[in-house]
Amino acid sequence: MRVREAAPTGASASTPAGEQHRPAVRLTQVSHHFGDATRPPVLDRIDLVVAPGEFVCLLGASGCGKSTLLSLIAGLDTPTGGAVQVGPRRPALMFQEPALYPWLSAGQNVELALRLRGMPRADRRREADRLLSLVHLDGAHRRRVHELSGGMRQRVALARALAQEGDVLLMDEPFAALDAITRDVMHGELTRIWQETGRSVVFVTHNVREAVRLGQRVVLLSSRPGRIVREWTVAIAQPRRIEDPAVAELSVEITDHLRAEIASHAR
Repeated sequence: MRVREAAPTGASASTPAGEQHRPAVRLTQVSHHFGDATRPPVLDRIDLVVAPGEFVCLLGASGCGKSTLLSLIAGLDTPTGGAVQVGPRRPALMFQEPALYPWLSAGQNVELALRLRGMPRADRRREADRLLSLVHLDGAHRRRVHELSGGMRQRVALARALAQEGDVLLMDEPFAALDAITRDVMHGELTRIWQETGRSVVFVTHNVREAVRLGQRVVLLSSRPGRIVREWTVAIAQPRRIEDPAVAELSVEITDHLRAEIASHAR
């Protein structure tokens, strides 16, 4: 079952009264099957709460159901069992591939999200430029997709996701295809934007160090069926670097648990 909470009457669109302590996302005993419900589940009885403004990383081996869980939160699919509760505004979703329209400019790709939101044409250009500036792409409004590097395309995709104005930003391995240096830069940019906007972020990755660098909390899923088997609170001050000793130390601990989890399902 999926539940979408109605916006309180008379509340502000950005920070509704009484919403500060309500979870941004709540999953209660969420299970999901593909096809016949008699087949083993992809996800099994997931309980997860994401607080407003929290950055949570979902970690696990390939095929453990991370992306499926993100799709359920986004409302792209309905769980077989349990309940998904999100705020009144639909979450914004960002994928591994930028999925930009090549016949549109960078700014027009962002404006498209604003148009679907119902923003008047007169305001779209100004807001698209503001969002491009937020992701450090000032002056890129007229640039075509083929003129942009991989990192720049992901910045445009991030600006477009922010244009959707969801309270929750869902990110499905958005930096996996980038080279190490560009990915490192994007980690820093995402951290800055998260802190500036106050959005909740649910970030799917299979990269342990990426999860520790970015997240306030790292949630480990078992191999299929996906169950939450362990969580870590990352008490390391931001900004973090991938090579920080504290990041490396916690990454080793989490990697050991991930390896053990994979090995237990391989037997």
